[in-house]
Amino acid sequence: MSIEFLLTTLIIVASPGTGVVYTLAAGLSRGGRASVLAAFACTLGIVPHLIAALTGLAALLHTSALAFEIVKYAGVAYLLYMAWQSLREHGALKVDDKADPRSARQVLVDGVLINVLNPKLSIFFVAFLPQFIAPNEPHVLTRMLELSGVFMLATFVIFAIYGLCAAAVRDKMTGSPRVMTWMRRSFAAAFVMLGAKLALTER
Repeated sequence: MSIEFLLTTLIIVASPGTGVVYTLAAGLSRGGRASVLAAFACTLGIVPHLIAALTGLAALLHTSALAFEIVKYAGVAYLLYMAWQSLREHGALKVDDKADPRSARQVLVDGVLINVLNPKLSIFFVAFLPQFIAPNEPHVLTRMLELSGVFMLATFVIFAIYGLCAAAVRDKMTGSPRVMTWMRRSFAAAFVMLGAKLALTER
């Protein structure tokens, strides 16, 4: 495992993006348990992209303008939906101190879909990971799974840290209706901006 791969992975994962924003929002709105669940969901959402890369579907997505646009705009639509949910304080980001299994499932579903509907992840597995596999590597599939596993582990750990840090200051924020209103609007704006960024993404 090269130092270059580990450093690049940490930079990519730690950079603010859709998953980071969602995990922070889950931690602030629902607490530590929800933030860890959100981190796990975002990590789980990587699996379909890995499978797509291994089966060649990601290469098709990379070369097909129509397929790329369909997935991209489905992702944009879902991010706008998350922004609307944040403003209305519904769904996975609703502030609630009670343990509700349905809410936990919603956190999981939203986290998975946020990453599944991000076509950049499939392109990442096609264009980025192979750079760290030697041309003469005898076990390409094993090496690809190994690198992907490290990337997913880093995703879960870093996202969970983000979420738990957010959950640690939750009590100071949820006691003020004014702060909560500001927080909902901020996360809604963040989801809108991420949706706009995704909409402008080219193959």
